[in-house]
Amino acid sequence: MKLLSGGYREEKRVKRLKILTVVFASLVLAACSGPRPTGEAASPGTGAAPGGSPVSGGRLVYALSADAAGFNPVTDQFASQSYSMTGTIIEALVGVDAEGNWKPVLAESLTPNADADEWTVKVRPGVAFSTGEPLDAEVVKANLEAQKASPLNTAVFAPVTSVEVTDPMTVKVTLRGPWVAFPYYLAAQIGMIVPKASLADPKAASRKPVGTGAFLFKEYVPGSRMVVTKNPNYWRKGLPYLDEIEFRILPDSQTRAQTLEAGGVDAMGTTRDEDIVKFGALKDAYTVGRASGMAVPEYMFMLNTAVPPLDDLRVRRALAHATDRKTVISTLRSGLTEEADGPWSKESKWYAPGDGYPAYDLAKAAALVKEVEAEKGPVSFEIISPPDPNTMQGIELAQDMWRKAGVEVTIKQVDQADLINRAVTGDYQATVWTQFSAPDPDGEYIWMHQNYAQPVGAVSLNFSRIKDAELSNAFDTGRSNPQEDVRRQAYATVQQRLRELVPFIFIDHLNTGAVIAKTKVRGIGQHVLPDGDKGLPLTGSPVPYHPFSQLWLSQS
Repeated sequence: MKLLSGGYREEKRVKRLKILTVVFASLVLAACSGPRPTGEAASPGTGAAPGGSPVSGGRLVYALSADAAGFNPVTDQFASQSYSMTGTIIEALVGVDAEGNWKPVLAESLTPNADADEWTVKVRPGVAFSTGEPLDAEVVKANLEAQKASPLNTAVFAPVTSVEVTDPMTVKVTLRGPWVAFPYYLAAQIGMIVPKASLADPKAASRKPVGTGAFLFKEYVPGSRMVVTKNPNYWRKGLPYLDEIEFRILPDSQTRAQTLEAGGVDAMGTTRDEDIVKFGALKDAYTVGRASGMAVPEYMFMLNTAVPPLDDLRVRRALAHATDRKTVISTLRSGLTEEADGPWSKESKWYAPGDGYPAYDLAKAAALVKEVEAEKGPVSFEIISPPDPNTMQGIELAQDMWRKAGVEVTIKQVDQADLINRAVTGDYQATVWTQFSAPDPDGEYIWMHQNYAQPVGAVSLNFSRIKDAELSNAFDTGRSNPQEDVRRQAYATVQQRLRELVPFIFIDHLNTGAVIAKTKVRGIGQHVLPDGDKGLPLTGSPVPYHPFSQLWLSQS
């Protein structure tokens, strides 16, 4: 990537790009794959072992695929492993139920005004941090203001104009305009609440987290393990059941699986289809849980619509016509996933069927390429990829498909940090990409709205740089209108425009992320929210995560 010259301004630009690298690192996630195994796969489910009543006590050893970048929700980029570890200690204002609706957690209630441009947040009484400091409106205000000031979330919180305390347990959040899905953002990192001492000392908070959660920080060895212990004063009486959890960092997927088989860990996260098939067939010994619906991200090729030749819609549609999604799924996913034609799966209430996405048709693809060649010459471009063998297998498969349509594609391997920088600044033509697992469609607003599409060379949250008034207006309607039928129609328009404009070549809904556990581990995917509703079983990508406060170990 070429950098501009020029002293202090360039130094600030490089620093900002480094921050953005951290922010977006979790978005570029390779779809793990390999040779197709034999056997039957476990069907999607909660992954919970049946029967029995919860028993207190015991130590759980849980294997994760990667370490966290830190445990401070204000300053550190969170990926799925970050939520698994940090979520045991630090809780959010909001949760998501099994139907995908937001529900209060540390908040007792969230109430919009008539226009949904002002939200009143009532803080749940009787909650305290493990330090004994009570949770109140002043603490919530300080956290939300810190998040707005943080480079991590300033773009997300751009619609927030002010946060004010109206009484000791009430906060009023004022927005620039209507935002009906605002509470969903408080269910993730941006809504996780820490004490004021953590805000004052962010470096300490990054290594020794403090919160209101069911567990307390005990030990952290970077790249190796994190250990948490039971919080005896947790505000949800009777929880947690476990005495201790050790999160063990095992980056190699084969090593994780072998360690689980050998009894070195009790549960693990994985994205390998062969793990799902293998352990899913051993139903007496293991349970397999897979995320579904809106919690599942999409695997795709992202195209830079602001640079040749991908600024030509005919080229983008030709690539989609030349992509045999069924072959990709059978070759790389053991047939476990479903084809995608947009950012939401058919399981989601927001999915809208429709025409427009280019079906596999090599003849159509070749005809479009020849049409472009007659006007502009040969069609060729470069695709960038992380240096991962599984990812490369998928890209090489696509490269061969596109070559058959007359498009020459070169592959360049770059490390993940460089890939993110290039996506952010538009210094790329195409790349492999995994994204779109927000619980509400508004969560994808900043990634596709034209207001977030900047010229090549400038920092842009709309990485494909697609600019379309109809698409953006639909996102605006979905954000501002509280009526679900109106929102459904708006997001149907979003899907239709994406199918027609093809800024992404969608491959599949990547539901091969799974949690595999020994049958003695109970409660995965069966947690209950404070109001009594069942919570969303598994969420996140590529490996799903879940709460740990209601997990327990069977004695049998």
